[in-house]
This record gives sequence, structure tokens and C-alpha cells, in this order.
Amino acid sequence: MTTLLHIDSSVLPGEASSSRSVTAAFREAWEDQHPGGTVIYRDIAASPVPHITADAWSAGHAVAAERTPQQAAAFFGRVELIEELERADAVLIGAPMYNYSIPSTLKAWLDNVLLLGRTAGETPSAQGTPTVVVASRGGSYAPGTPREGYEFVQNYLEAVLKGTLGLDLDFIVPELTMAPRNPAMSELVPLYETSRERAFEEAITKARELAQRLPV
Repeated sequence: MTTLLHIDSSVLPGEASSSRSVTAAFREAWEDQHPGGTVIYRDIAASPVPHITADAWSAGHAVAAERTPQQAAAFFGRVELIEELERADAVLIGAPMYNYSIPSTLKAWLDNVLLLGRTAGETPSAQGTPTVVVASRGGSYAPGTPREGYEFVQNYLEAVLKGTLGLDLDFIVPELTMAPRNPAMSELVPLYETSRERAFEEAITKARELAQRLPV
């Protein structure tokens, strides 16, 4: 059976969130292809993982037998998250842009799962795992736009997920999501609607294509 690790980080619930709406479409298409598969779901906005602490960080560089009780307890939580990533046949992440970057809850998850000598280093333990990130944003930061230089979501996740963890990374980018709510962006609503429709189409297509690459 295949396992999908699905992570949402938007503070908005359900359909109020563009990233959640698109990840939900991806997951539904995935489950249609793998009805007997497993989905590990983490809503890290509703149930945040702990931010990395000195004990959690230092435990990753200490021999198990030499860890203090505090280090061992903190490291136990990291191992749970790491093993979820390692068990996954595919990863789906909702990563909305907040103030030009990713949510702090998603950064906390990344800090926990990135462990040199295991998930990072010469032979990352989850290397090659197909990963789709839904990187939604209120405006447009595409190449050639005035705010191109303020895009720190895809650039950062490319460095961490692909460059460090070795995941096989792909993006879906619904943009201009603030257009329906912001009167100053009203003329951009048609572009928003096109972007949203394209994101849903990509989610369904990518989920089906990815599911077909993996055993049922």
C-alpha cells in the first residue's frame, strides 16, 4: 500500500484557504487512485509541532546512550516526524505565503525533520520522494512582476526540500488570492480565477500521474 504524507499550514479553515482547497483536491484525486492507501495527515496550524529547542537540536548530535532525559524526550518527538517523512511514498504540503515567507509552523516542522546524518547529508533517508507543494499567495511574485524579488517561499523550499532533504520537488502556485477581497485588486479578479482554475487542474493531474507511478 502507498502512503501519502499530507501537511497543511494555512491558518484559514477549509475553503477559506486557497492552499487547503487545492491540497484537498490533490488528496481526493490521490485517494481515488489508491483507495486502500494510507494518508498521514498533519494540520500544523491547528496542532503545531514544537519549535526546535536546545535539547531537541543537541540530541540529534549526541550518542543515544549519552542523551539526557530532557534530550531524549525532545528527540522522541523529532523522530516521530522524521519517520512519517521516511515512510511516505509521496508528500503533499500546503505552504501559503505569509509576509513573503512560509508560515512559522511549517518552518518548525522543517527544523524538526531536518537531521544531518539521517534526512540530510550525503544520503538523505527520504531522497527522491515525490513532493508537491501548493504555494499560494495573495499577489503575484512571478518572474517579471514588480515583487519578484520578494518571493521567499519557493526559493526557500527549493533549497530545503530539494537541495537538503533530496526530495523530488514540484510546485502548484495559486496566486492573486487576495483579489476577490481587496477592492484595489478588483481588476485582477479574472487573473485570480484563471490561476485558481489552473491550480485545481494541476492538482488533479499531478495526483493522478504520481499515483500511477507508484504501486497500488
